[in-house]
Amino acid sequence: MKITIVAGARPNFMKIAPIIAAIEARVTSGKDISYRLVHTGQHYDKNLSDTFFEELNIPKPHANLDVKSGTQAQQTGAIMERFEEEISINRPDIVLVVGDVTSTMACAIVAKKAHVDVVHVEAGIRSGDRKMPEEINRIVTDSITDYFYTTTKEASQNLLDIGMKKEQIFLVGNVMIDTLLGNLHRLKKPAFWDEYSLSEKGYYVMTLHRPSNVDQANDLTTLINVIMKRAGDKPVIFPVHPRTLKMLEKLELSHKNLHFVAPQGYLTFIYLIKNAFAVLTDSGGITEETTMLDVPCLTFRDSTERPETCVLGTNRLVGQDINLIEEAFDDLLSNKWSQAQEINLWDGKAADRILQSLTSLYEA
Repeated sequence: MKITIVAGARPNFMKIAPIIAAIEARVTSGKDISYRLVHTGQHYDKNLSDTFFEELNIPKPHANLDVKSGTQAQQTGAIMERFEEEISINRPDIVLVVGDVTSTMACAIVAKKAHVDVVHVEAGIRSGDRKMPEEINRIVTDSITDYFYTTTKEASQNLLDIGMKKEQIFLVGNVMIDTLLGNLHRLKKPAFWDEYSLSEKGYYVMTLHRPSNVDQANDLTTLINVIMKRAGDKPVIFPVHPRTLKMLEKLELSHKNLHFVAPQGYLTFIYLIKNAFAVLTDSGGITEETTMLDVPCLTFRDSTERPETCVLGTNRLVGQDINLIEEAFDDLLSNKWSQAQEINLWDGKAADRILQSLTSLYEA
């Protein structure tokens, strides 16, 4: 069985690491499996890409398509063109894509047009918001996928609801949680910890990158100002996404406890989350990590493709609604936040379940 694994952006790297480890374990035990890792280059900043490969022990990619930045259409076209050449030269039995970034959709389309089976890990999740590029990527990818590996029963049901067959869908858990649980003993304190006088549960971590939050100067300024007002004396550590940095450079923000830092490697970022008083974000994946670490999380979005983090976890959607943000801070500061509950199969063994399934499907 020959598998081509696609990684394109930061969220992908945490998801492919345990899958590659599970493949290599089976190779060691004598299974006839090989893989080729293709990095599309969608994220090319060292802190967004290379560092994750190093820290998570992901081997050097067999190929880097080096597409870099551009509009949605430019990136999609460049990935498709270069991935088509890649799989024509190195034809696999399976193209395995993860998550919902542009590379996921683009490579799935190319694979199906080349009559290669597509396996989608983290399939079936939906936000219901088609203004999000990721939602379009999910819908398109799942419409042409052959086998689906899901994180929750709700994601599996979403696929059944669009007409996919039960025998195509496998509830396996969450590979990103495999990576989280497998690296808790390796976390690293960031270099700026002492510089900013950080202490356990004594600071906030903030990440913002969604266009709805960062592309308009007034909206971003208002959001940051209300956050800093409610943060009080606690430092707010803000690893700044390149998209957000462009806007921040135009703003005149003056908050003594707001600390802009470079994008962090995986081990230092999870250290920051694990020890934070709370996390303030518009990310999807981070809400899964905060749930597993039982850290309160305010999400500046109106919808989520990970509802389990709100129902069973520590996540609360507040959007850009000042009243909801204020209410959330009131509950947070008065210790009225929901605690995390166990989520089925989020146990660090999802990648093993995926490989057991693929071996059964393709070696039968």
